[in-house]
Amino acid sequence: MCARYVFFSGRSFGDEFGVVAVPDLQPRYNIAPTQIVPAVIQTEKSREVMLFQWGLVPSWAKDPTIGSRLINAKAETLAEKPAFRTAFKRRRCLIPADGFYEWKGEKGAKQPFFISCKHHPFAFAGLWEYWEGVEGVLQTCTIITTNANGLVQEVHDRMPVILAPDEYDIWMDHAIAPARLEPLLDPFPEKEMTMHPVGKMVGNPRVDDPSLIEAVATGGLFGEAP
Repeated sequence: MCARYVFFSGRSFGDEFGVVAVPDLQPRYNIAPTQIVPAVIQTEKSREVMLFQWGLVPSWAKDPTIGSRLINAKAETLAEKPAFRTAFKRRRCLIPADGFYEWKGEKGAKQPFFISCKHHPFAFAGLWEYWEGVEGVLQTCTIITTNANGLVQEVHDRMPVILAPDEYDIWMDHAIAPARLEPLLDPFPEKEMTMHPVGKMVGNPRVDDPSLIEAVATGGLFGEAP
């Protein structure tokens, strides 16, 4: 799964993602579910950056609180699940990131790890939706997950779908049928990724600063050390 991630590249991702107008985005080192996050969507004329609440709320949902349970969408069931199948056809997006966190260990003694790509910023494959209620329109998104590659498997059996730059155009082309997108949902190559243990303060979503991604010693636990 993916329940925390990092995005600190700000405007510098615009050219690579094919976006001309990029808003001023503050560096984020501990993005948590239900927070507001940037994502790139495809309009009729161009790609644009929009802000979404992380946790997808389907248009048919009676209560927007369902979004807190839909922060991730399994790649294997996108075309089947009512919550995701329409967005998979019509509302795919790129969610820019510089890394993500995952935890390993027993409850009360879990060790967090920071996982990134050697080339970043990179893009998570995402879906977005809009929901309308008495308080107005709510725009939300979810991060697609797949089976973990060999590196991430050391700490978790799932990982977010990371798209290579040459896959962005395919993912964002809504004329392409979902069935043709399945190869894009495979695990990202482990040789292109890095991972190291970090401090446990990342477990507190109120803490958000660069120190969270710094490597720490674990005393030999989990076979990891900076």
